[in-house]
Amino acid sequence: MKRINTFDIDGVIYLGSDLTGVFPGVNDHIITGRSVDEEEYTLEMLRDRGIFNPVHFNPIRFDQKTRESSGAHKAIIIQKLKQQGYDIGVHFEDDEVQIEVIKSIHPDLKIVHLVSNLVNKENQWNDDRKNEQ
Repeated sequence: MKRINTFDIDGVIYLGSDLTGVFPGVNDHIITGRSVDEEEYTLEMLRDRGIFNPVHFNPIRFDQKTRESSGAHKAIIIQKLKQQGYDIGVHFEDDEVQIEVIKSIHPDLKIVHLVSNLVNKENQWNDDRKNEQ
């Protein structure tokens, strides 16, 4: 069984366009609440920061996702990773709503709760977005 950690983007890896957040290890996975609608510019932002880890995007469209549905998405991906033979060491997350949802499904999962007011937790386009609407 291969041990990995999982990382949220906003509030963990991404703390704003001019700040460096927490970097995942080379084998770790990124599980984001960001919608598939946000995939192109999110991958560009990660690559610009030298991050090339696998990224699991929320399949729910941007205007339909919630903090709760993003937490559920993360819990589902964590379960799939476990089924694929990964041992999840720690999940790094900043959103207490999503932590609650993840913990309800994975009560034994270790979660590092990063606390800051550097990014908004509500559904909005992030400032790394490139001239899109």
